[in-house]
Amino acid sequence: MVIARIRGAVEDKGTDWLIIGVGGIGLLASVPTSAADTVDIGQTVGLYTHLHVREDALTLYGFRTREDLALFDQLISVSGVGPRVALGMLSSLEAPELAAAIVGGRADVLKKVPGVGQKTAERIVLDLRDKVTLPEAGTGVERTPESQGSFDQDVVGALMALGYTQAEATAASEHLSSGDDLTLEERVRAALQAFSRS
Repeated sequence: MVIARIRGAVEDKGTDWLIIGVGGIGLLASVPTSAADTVDIGQTVGLYTHLHVREDALTLYGFRTREDLALFDQLISVSGVGPRVALGMLSSLEAPELAAAIVGGRADVLKKVPGVGQKTAERIVLDLRDKVTLPEAGTGVERTPESQGSFDQDVVGALMALGYTQAEATAASEHLSSGDDLTLEERVRAALQAFSRS
């Protein structure tokens, strides 16, 4: 069973959940705090939904827009990011701000979210920065210098696998010459030399 969307009156609410009356049944949906804050009991709302299935539970997550749902789905595709963490990110940051932080490589913004550490933030950026679509309207989140310049994502990934942070790996990769036709191993070696020089 796939529940793609629900619409009904809000029968009860909490800081991050709503009970929506649908056909005589009250469906409990976990929602970002911004979604819960903007509705009142008795108000009719529509939510785009994701049904998370586990052996011991079925949990319905609801979002006011398709864009919020799409970003949620992308977040939970990242290893180590579960639905509750993804929901917490959408509660702590508005979707456009969150998308801009990911595309801009701003792991420092993401790790401010409770439950998101440095490694998880860097993994989200690495996995999603080329997949997340920025909203047409601008946001106040600036891109990190590495997203404005050129850097080698393969080298960044290899260096992060060796234990370097994303910021360190990206800074080292920027020292590489884009005109050189080097193998990945040679590029990683050249990037490591940048650490020894610094």
